Amino acid sequence: MPLQPALGSRSSPEPSRASALDAPLVIDGIHKRFGANQVLKGVGLKLDRGELLAVLGANGCGKSTLLRCAIRLLDPDAGSSRLGGRDLALLKGKELRLARREAAVVFQQIALVKRRSALDNVCCGALGRIPLRRSLTPAAFPHEVVQRATIALQRVGMLDRAWQPAQTLSGGQAQRVAIARAYCQQASVILADEPVSALDPRAAEEVMTLLGDLAHNDGLGVLTVLHQPDLALRHADRIVGMRVGEVVFDKPSPEVTPQEVDALYQHLRET
Repeated sequence: MPLQPALGSRSSPEPSRASALDAPLVIDGIHKRFGANQVLKGVGLKLDRGELLAVLGANGCGKSTLLRCAIRLLDPDAGSSRLGGRDLALLKGKELRLARREAAVVFQQIALVKRRSALDNVCCGALGRIPLRRSLTPAAFPHEVVQRATIALQRVGMLDRAWQPAQTLSGGQAQRVAIARAYCQQASVILADEPVSALDPRAAEEVMTLLGDLAHNDGLGVLTVLHQPDLALRHADRIVGMRVGEVVFDKPSPEVTPQEVDALYQHLRET
């Protein structure tokens, strides 16, 4: 039972100009520098509803920085991003926090509260939408939040682990709970920063299959940073390749060649 209506079909990798206006996340010309290091050099991309988009590139190319700049967890030096149709560069304070609800983030480090149950952790996905006093103890979560969290756990195949302490879950199970928490946030976009880097191959496949399913069947826009080109090629609808802070290709996965993927990492071998 999805939290949002599922779309009837998958989004085209090459949407029309009109559909671009409706894209849940549009990044335009983002620049970011840390001291003398220019990490991002005018990066732009668009994430559509119903699409799983993978960003590939070597360590230090700016992938994770891009995700953080996209929703202003880091402020870019130049450029802008539109989330849910709102230009985040124009917002601050409470307005910015409210706008960021449209994006749920799944981090590389699976940040669950270890002593709390899987269900309690998923309920935390709604913290931005409920008063603080209702989040201080699991017993205070509103009924509708608990119901939504239960649906989210069912959606990711973890309902049978609802009352299990997070610290007893395997890595793959914990990441599924983290994705359920993002789903419970009722965002239109999921940003997943290397969500399978700490998982074994089987769990990594399961998590990528789940992210694709949330995109294709629930109509979410899912953007994931990956270090595994094979996973991106198997699961993503579209792949963006980054090299030294710039986008070098942006195309549907079936059109990406092995040579293009290899070139993303060539400079590391040269040094």
